[in-house]
Amino acid sequence: MSVVNKALATLGEVILGKEPQLKLAVCCMLAEGHLLIEDLPGMGKTTLSHALAKVFGLGYSRIQFTSDLLPADILGVSVFEKIPETAAKNAGKSGFRFHRGPIFAQVVLADEVNRATAKSQSALLEAMEERQVTVEGRTRPLPEPFFVIATQNPTTQAGTFPLPESQLDRFLMRISLGYPDQRAERELLEGTSRRVIVDSLESVIQPDVLAALQQQVRDVKASAAVLDYVQRILAFSRNESAFHYGISPRGGLALLKAAKAWAVVEGRNFLIPEDVQAVMTAVIDHRIQPGASRKIMETVAALA
Repeated sequence: MSVVNKALATLGEVILGKEPQLKLAVCCMLAEGHLLIEDLPGMGKTTLSHALAKVFGLGYSRIQFTSDLLPADILGVSVFEKIPETAAKNAGKSGFRFHRGPIFAQVVLADEVNRATAKSQSALLEAMEERQVTVEGRTRPLPEPFFVIATQNPTTQAGTFPLPESQLDRFLMRISLGYPDQRAERELLEGTSRRVIVDSLESVIQPDVLAALQQQVRDVKASAAVLDYVQRILAFSRNESAFHYGISPRGGLALLKAAKAWAVVEGRNFLIPEDVQAVMTAVIDHRIQPGASRKIMETVAALA
């Protein structure tokens, strides 16, 4: 069993009956992308994010997004610390010291991200795109690797603020877990608490192995024919009059990289159209208006 399949099997012990979603989540990590999980409360979104961090052996922090959350609560803040004169020689001089916020972690769970205002949501923009934050005029790098796993409730629920397009476009994938099937739900009811299982998980993919897998994703070969196929998909999304706007260049790069990650999970070092099709809904659904991806999917086979 490959290390990726072992990681998927371990995640499957926590999130039951959701193999396609787990595979997409792992692909997102291998493609060095950020993941958005949208679903109703209680579907296992937070549990999945914690399990991913444990399986990949990465440092983890959680930010609970609320309407009164401030950017400083995410990024950090400088606090004046006065050193007593008796300790000044040993402890250094008095002054402002920067206290890092929870964003300085390898895996950051932005829990219920759409319950915060746009001001707080914007604190993630630089971190997600450039993997650094600028606070008080100084730029500070974030840990490597760096992933944001955000959860959000449907915008129809009370107390939510829709994520702007610029924020959505920074997520490589958006997935939804949905209700478990009857067999999985029975196992949930009869089995051990998922929290207990997550706490007992051990790392399956060490950081050096993760780095090697990410390099494999970069090295996946894409033929001219497959690149033409991706370009036809992008052109269709931009030229179809039913869509207000098409997939951005960043979205096109995301589609290609996610497809390469899928190929690596499938044990190949080259890309085929089926890899693009496997990840396309998760990659493009949040980049165009709701429901539009179904229309694109209906034309994908003809474009191949």
